[in-house]
Amino acid sequence: MEYRVHARRIDAHGSLAVAKEAEVTLDTDLAGRRDAMNPVELLLAALAACMLKGIERVTPMLSFQIGGAEVALEAIRQDAPPKLTLIRYEITVDSAETDQRLDLLHRNILKYGTISNTLSGAVPMEGTLTRKV
Repeated sequence: MEYRVHARRIDAHGSLAVAKEAEVTLDTDLAGRRDAMNPVELLLAALAACMLKGIERVTPMLSFQIGGAEVALEAIRQDAPPKLTLIRYEITVDSAETDQRLDLLHRNILKYGTISNTLSGAVPMEGTLTRKV
């Protein structure tokens, strides 16, 4: 598969990325902006989307019953050289499945995720999958 995104600078305060018929405003302002995601936030959003899409892909194969899912992520960044040194995540699912089945879901989300596999090869990732209380 191939993926394509086109991005262009709008002005000193932001840029626009386009893929298919979707547009995302990018925070490329040196001062930052509250109404758009910066590059690290976009990376984390891509990872969250990958994990949520993995849930959608895996649950029918495992006959897994789920009422909902959420992903919370954070990244630790060093300044010199600028790079991420750790990504933490917490996947929360609304499900009555057993703990063993939750563990199976977690392993499958990570095993079959394009973004999670790519990032885990470059940045340490740690996290959990827990049941919504």
